[in-house]
Amino acid sequence: MKGLILCAGRGTRLHPFSYSQPKTLLPVANHPVLHYCIRKLIEVGIRDIGIVINPSQTQIVDFVGDGSQYQATITFIEQEQPLGIAHAVRLARPFIQKEPFTLLLGDNLLMDSLHHLQQAFQQEPVEGALLLSKVERPQDYGIAEVKDGHIISIEEKPQQPKSNLAVIGAYVFTSSIFDVIETLQPSARGEYEITHAIQALIDHGSRIAHTVTDGLYSDVGTIQRWLAADRWMLQKELGQQVKVGTTSTVINCELVGPVLIGENCHIENCKLGPYVSIQDGVELKNCTWIKGSILLEQSSLIDVNWVIEDSLFGRSSYLTGQHSAETGVFIVSDKSSILIPAQGQRDNNDG
Repeated sequence: MKGLILCAGRGTRLHPFSYSQPKTLLPVANHPVLHYCIRKLIEVGIRDIGIVINPSQTQIVDFVGDGSQYQATITFIEQEQPLGIAHAVRLARPFIQKEPFTLLLGDNLLMDSLHHLQQAFQQEPVEGALLLSKVERPQDYGIAEVKDGHIISIEEKPQQPKSNLAVIGAYVFTSSIFDVIETLQPSARGEYEITHAIQALIDHGSRIAHTVTDGLYSDVGTIQRWLAADRWMLQKELGQQVKVGTTSTVINCELVGPVLIGENCHIENCKLGPYVSIQDGVELKNCTWIKGSILLEQSSLIDVNWVIEDSLFGRSSYLTGQHSAETGVFIVSDKSSILIPAQGQRDNNDG
């Protein structure tokens, strides 16, 4: 079986951070989301992996390389226009050929292993298997209707859902999916929908299996979901522990785990945590308290005397200043600087 990961999306809801790097390379617990996708495939024995990218996403190629760091073989497939999941899958046909394959969306994080999905596909002759999860608002998802253990219909964002079982971005297909994709027409939003392809398989009499997960999952498609995914991945990876890079220095600090600190960081006179991810080269000095936040490479926070929470600091960003507020929330883009004058200075300036 082969693996296929789709990474060609533009990540517009993650601007400004996805301007400078593809959203699948944005870090969760200091590893790119794409890293976790590759690792999920490796866990179930899949080592021949195709990655669909936009031609401009050279950073993905640089990060993954030939796959040897994962003991895998990587093939890159270019999708020049964002025409939907099914279109990306169609472009992978020369790579997949006649083999079955596991399909993952490159901005999705799954807590559970893919073993149950693989088992659902292998237990009986089927043309596909989907990972489903119960959701509170099925109107916001692609929803599966299940009867006698098989999926009998798929509907995208239905106004009157037939179940609360959402398709959450992990699939297994045989190569028969390619034939039905060739028959698809673009949807109202101008894309070739994978839900339409699955429904076409069902309409042609194919059997589609499924498994339901109760594990956490997230498509890291907004700032809020990125921060939330970082929290639960830190909890999964570290529990209540603190992990500090061997080349980093931490002086006179209080660390409340989970906290993850990368390499070549200097942190002094600060309280951190819980749920803080700090990438390489970050400098923090005289910060009252930072919690529930992500700090990307080379960012700096100096002399900040209030509590910072639920915040995200881009690469090479900078924040300094005193303030009378008790808490603050910041979303600071790459290479941006914020200098907050002391209260007395602002009052003098106003005069």
